[in-house]
Amino acid sequence: MTALPGSPPSYRTPDAEVSTKSFLATWLFAFFLGTFGVDRFYLGKVGTGVLKLVTLGGCGIWVLVDVILVVVGAQRDNLDRQLNGYDQYKNVARVITVVLIAISALSVVLNGIRTANLVLDEVQNGPVVEEPAVVESEEAAAPPSPEVEEPVTVQAWADQTFGTFAPASQAGTGDGLVTLPAGAVAGIVSATHDGDANFVISVLDTGGTPTELIVNAIGAYTGATLFGDTSSLPTTLEIKADGNWSVSVAPVSSAAPLASAGSGDTVGLYDGPAGALTTAYPGDWNFVVWETRGLLEGGLLVNEIGPYSGTVPLSAGPSVISVQAEGEWTLTVG
Repeated sequence: MTALPGSPPSYRTPDAEVSTKSFLATWLFAFFLGTFGVDRFYLGKVGTGVLKLVTLGGCGIWVLVDVILVVVGAQRDNLDRQLNGYDQYKNVARVITVVLIAISALSVVLNGIRTANLVLDEVQNGPVVEEPAVVESEEAAAPPSPEVEEPVTVQAWADQTFGTFAPASQAGTGDGLVTLPAGAVAGIVSATHDGDANFVISVLDTGGTPTELIVNAIGAYTGATLFGDTSSLPTTLEIKADGNWSVSVAPVSSAAPLASAGSGDTVGLYDGPAGALTTAYPGDWNFVVWETRGLLEGGLLVNEIGPYSGTVPLSAGPSVISVQAEGEWTLTVG
C-alpha cells in the first residue's frame, strides 16, 4: 500500500542537504505508479503531481523521464534536497531499471512478431476452422459439473494481501517510540492525543529513517490511518507530541466496512462493485481519499484543500479506502 499525502504542515524543519524522502521509495513510485503521479506527490510536488495524474504520466513519456531523473540523481524533493539513500542504492536501481526497460522492450518486440506471424499465416492459409468434436456417448456429451467456490470475505482478502499479526497498543506522554509488532508490513494505526501543539506520527525503517508521515495534526486528535510503504521494512513509529497519547496497531483486516459519513482520519474496507464515489467535505484543510487494492497497487482519488464536493470513479472491491480530513465528510457509492 503506498505513503499517504495529507495533513497540512504545521511546522518546518531547517533545510538539510539530504532529504527525508527515500530514494528507493521515489524510484519505486516513479516506475510502478508514475502514471498517477504518486512519485511527485510523495516528494511534495503537488502541482506537477496533479498534472502528471490527469495526463496519465504524459501518456507514458513523463513516467520514463521521471524514472531516469530519479536514477541519475536529478530528481529532488520540494525543498531541492538530494533523496535519502541515493548514494547507497543508485547503482542497484540503475541496473534494475535498465533490465526492466530492456525486458519491457523485448516483450513488445516479441508480441509484435507473434501478431505479425498470425496475420501473415491467416492471409496465406485462411482463418483456422476447428472441427467440431464427435460426441461418442451421452456421458461424454454431458458438461462437467461446475465447481462451487466459497466466497472470499473482504477480511480474508485483507489478510492474504497485507498480512496479519498480533495487535499491540501503547500509551505515553510527549515524544516517544512505538515498536511495531512482528510481521507488521502494513496495518492500521489508531491514535489519540490531548495536547495543544503538534502531534506527528512517522514510520521508521530498520535504519531509523522516516519512510511515511501518517499523522500530522495540531492539538487534540482522534483517528485511524493506513501504513505500508513497501520500499523498506517498517519497524518503529516515532511520536512527536506535547500531551498524552495512545497508539494501537492492528492488521488491515480489522478495519470496519467503509462508512458513508464520518469525521477526521479513518480507514474502511470496501467490497462492492465498480462505480462512482461522490464525496463532500466542508472543512478548510486537506481532504485526501486513497483507494488501495494491494501493496503498491491503488490510486489517489481525491487530494484537495478546503471545501470540496465531487464525483470520481471507484474500482470494484475488495479494497481499502483511506480518508484524511479535519472535520466531517461524506462518501456515497453509486
